Amino acid sequence: MSGVYARRRTAAHRSPLLSPRRIAVLASAAALVAGTALLSGTPAQAAPPTPVDAATARTYLGELTERAEGSSDGYSREKFPHWSTQEGACNTREVVLKRDGENVEQDSSCAATSGSWFSEYDGATWTAASDVDIDHVVPLSEAWKSGASSWTTDQREGFANDLTRPQLIAVTDNVNQSKGDQDPAEWLPPESSYHCMYARMWVDVKHHYDMTVDSAEKQALEGILNGC
Repeated sequence: MSGVYARRRTAAHRSPLLSPRRIAVLASAAALVAGTALLSGTPAQAAPPTPVDAATARTYLGELTERAEGSSDGYSREKFPHWSTQEGACNTREVVLKRDGENVEQDSSCAATSGSWFSEYDGATWTAASDVDIDHVVPLSEAWKSGASSWTTDQREGFANDLTRPQLIAVTDNVNQSKGDQDPAEWLPPESSYHCMYARMWVDVKHHYDMTVDSAEKQALEGILNGC
């Protein structure tokens, strides 16, 4: 997960002209400046919200209803409105691009004009926002077949734009397209070191939204989480 950590070096100078009181004042000022820098700097975690740990994910998985995958009849992406406006001119996609990228600059319409994005799924780094997709960890079609077909449009919109759970992540566009609507029994990120995180994210989201899992999906997730 990409993050930006500001590292600053300060040089300590000793002078016989500085009294102990003067040194204390300067130290307090330096601490105040450092604190302000930390508050105004880029957050350390430039990534989706951290999912539950593996042990909790195993518990959550056991609590999910196991059921054969439902029908895709009636499904369309339009039934999961996205990308919704989040603040001002910024929609969900632009918010995630800013969150998951480094040194991201945006124009007056909130579109990302520069920056870099590290794709956790395949380990690639991109410097053009057009090369990056925002993946729904639990795909919209998968959600539909796992219970969302009975939700209201407002509920589906909330799910499709959820920034508070590990459901959205900026990744390489063609990797996201190769995933399609497949579950972990059918597709996993090419970067095997990310499988544990991906399984934790998947289960965390499904548990929060009380979705079902089919037997192959559950077995695949169990195998991954048992190896975390």
